[in-house]
Amino acid sequence: MHLVKSILFASLAACSTAMPSRRQANVLQVQDYAQFQISDGLAGNALQEVEQFRANLAGVSQQDLEILKAARETAEAAETDAGGFNDAIAQVGEDSNDGKALQTGKIKNKVLKLELQVLALQIEQAQGDDNQEKIDEEQQKLDKNVATDKESAGDQSQSVNFQGSSQP
Repeated sequence: MHLVKSILFASLAACSTAMPSRRQANVLQVQDYAQFQISDGLAGNALQEVEQFRANLAGVSQQDLEILKAARETAEAAETDAGGFNDAIAQVGEDSNDGKALQTGKIKNKVLKLELQVLALQIEQAQGDDNQEKIDEEQQKLDKNVATDKESAGDQSQSVNFQGSSQP
């Protein structure tokens, strides 16, 4: 799964840094949530798992921006909607071992969600929007969750079997 994300992000980075800033190409593919979630494994490096590229943000196509936004919405739904992290944690109890692993996974999922949000906002800003205040607000939330993830470094993390995709 991480290999798929690495290839996807490396492809986007290579394509978008190689092209002139005014030219935009669609390089992202729609994926199921299970393919882009980062909640399995160990805690402590969630930001590195989602921040695998920084490219020419002005060169990101509208379609790719929509895929990023849809992925963020799906990551948020995996937290709050039926069958997501909140439900799973409530079912097993937040103080149980499974509940703790799910809570750790939820934090990693928040890092994914917020990194996608900040990235989408930065792309929009690079393409002409004036949204620095919103970027700062979301970055503050991201920083808080990254710190929580780092505090849990080495702890077991668990995903949820959530159905969704990055389909805009």
